[in-house]
Amino acid sequence: MHAILDKTSPPPRDLAVHDGIRLVSVSAGRWRVLDAGGRAIGHLESLQTADGTRFRARRFHAPSRTFRDLGDFWSSADALECLHYSR
Repeated sequence: MHAILDKTSPPPRDLAVHDGIRLVSVSAGRWRVLDAGGRAIGHLESLQTADGTRFRARRFHAPSRTFRDLGDFWSSADALECLHYSR
């Protein structure tokens, strides 16, 4: 699987690649995750904790117009897989 990264914010170091997924930087440590068709499937956020860097997978919930956290992960690869396979 392959991901295409926007160059405005550096990607996570351990980023896994997924078919057709593209990351677009929206702020420092935060990327919009787009599928192969260009639809947003969620956000990936980098969080600094006392134990190290965590990655949060978030999905937009249209009826409530809010983001819902899907989970915090030790690797960006796991967070992206959560977004990719939870659709």
